[in-house]
Amino acid sequence: MEVGRTDRWRLPTAIKILIAGGFGAGKTTMVGAVSETRPLRTEEALTQVGTHIDDLSGVERKLTTTVAMDFGRITMANDYMLYLFGTPGQERFWFVWDELAMGALGAVVLADTRRLDDCFPAVDYFEKRGQPFIVALNCFDGTSPFTVGEVRSAIGLEPDIPIVRCDARRKDSGREVLITLVEHAMRRGVSPVGTMS
Repeated sequence: MEVGRTDRWRLPTAIKILIAGGFGAGKTTMVGAVSETRPLRTEEALTQVGTHIDDLSGVERKLTTTVAMDFGRITMANDYMLYLFGTPGQERFWFVWDELAMGALGAVVLADTRRLDDCFPAVDYFEKRGQPFIVALNCFDGTSPFTVGEVRSAIGLEPDIPIVRCDARRKDSGREVLITLVEHAMRRGVSPVGTMS
């Protein structure tokens, strides 16, 4: 019998996933809610100086903004270790996206139905890269003013791209979103093996 050659010592497969979307969509909240470790956050306080740059319509209570990325980790069924990278939402930080997207299995585009237009650039970004993504409607108050069909039409999504409802504050809801993304990527023939290279 060889020492250390059992399945119980096998390391989980590392999978990199992006959580993207517009300013104030709930990306930091989602990463924090699902992460099994204390998430890394690069948030800074919003200031008066930025009031002419950052549109707070619909998110007036927002006090901070991500300036680099959020990072969290979650283990799925002891087989997969998901590394979550939350992207900054404002256009002036989009240069970070290319670095974060390298080696990613896919992305969750988090959409705030109060500011649906804000998710369009993220959808465009992943469509142009040919990277698997899903859209998660963050229903802050438990409801959405739009049906999934209305959102699909507004965004111009192909029928095979999943749209799911979620509450970014709830761990179980976030886990379901991540499972949907992994399943979607695998249906598209993207293997989770080696995605962190």
